[in-house]
Amino acid sequence: MYRSDRDSFRDEGFESTAPVEVGKEYDVEIEDIAKQGDGIARIEGFVIFVPETKVGDQVTIAIDRVMRRFAIGHKV
Repeated sequence: MYRSDRDSFRDEGFESTAPVEVGKEYDVEIEDIAKQGDGIARIEGFVIFVPETKVGDQVTIAIDRVMRRFAIGHKV
């Protein structure tokens, strides 16, 4: 019972402070590569993982998912 109460509290109280939104498009530069091979872009310091990219790519991405500390997007 404690676990579900804690999870509910976490979900209810979570308000995203991410500078990106699901479904929106952004022009970014891939700055780094993650251990899993995805490209890493940053918007206002917020990390976005973008598969099928490499360092130096200038791409337009759409955001698929926003987490507390990072987002996942794809090339448009």
